[in-house]
Order: sequence, then C-alpha cells, then structure tokens
Amino acid sequence: QLVESGGGLVQPGGSLRLSCAASGFDLHYYNMAWFRQAPGKEREGIACISVYPGNTDYADSVKGRFTISKDIAKDTIYLQMDALESEDTAVYYCAADGPVLTGYRRCVYHGMDYWGKGTSVTVSS
Repeated sequence: QLVESGGGLVQPGGSLRLSCAASGFDLHYYNMAWFRQAPGKEREGIACISVYPGNTDYADSVKGRFTISKDIAKDTIYLQMDALESEDTAVYYCAADGPVLTGYRRCVYHGMDYWGKGTSVTVSS
C-alpha cells in the first residue's frame, strides 16, 4: 500500500514536501516515482528514484525545482517542491515498480506495479 500526504494550498513561489508511506514494500527493491495529473491533462511522470545507488530522474518541467528522495528506514519517499508555480497544480501520485531482482534497473515512468490514491496540490494566490 502507498499513501501520499502533504498536499494543500500554497502561494506561487512557495514550497511543499510530499510524503509517500509504503507498507508491505521493502524500498531496497523498488524503483519509486512521483506522477501528477492536472485538471484536463494526462498523468505525467515527474520524478523517479532507483534502487541502490538511488539514481534520480526528473521531467524538464520540474528539474531544478523538485527533489525526490527516500528514507528506507522509514519506508517513505519524499518530493520536495520549491519555487512552485500555478502550473504545478495537480493531484500527485506515488508509484512503485518492482521488485527489482536484478540488482539495478533504471527508474522509468511506465509499467508501474502499485499506485497510491494521490494528494492534491493547489498553487494559487
């Protein structure tokens, strides 16, 4: 099970940190990703983090503003969102891909095996 939290209303230029708590997962073995879906738009993958060594990838729309990280001891992944813009308004989802049993697999934004239900982020003044 994946449960997102941390969404809410924030002013443009502000920051939020989203969390995704994983139960029943050993994050040592799962690539993890954040997606978002804005009103009237398709869902897009915006950030992902691989199993060890924890390589990351970002969509161009969030690169330099968002940071994905994970705390395996807490079974949680995070999305730190800075310099938020109105275009970041969306429902944010975390997803898991795995288990990765081959030692390493680059994180991607397709073929995800598990999804959370999402948390809503609104960027508005």
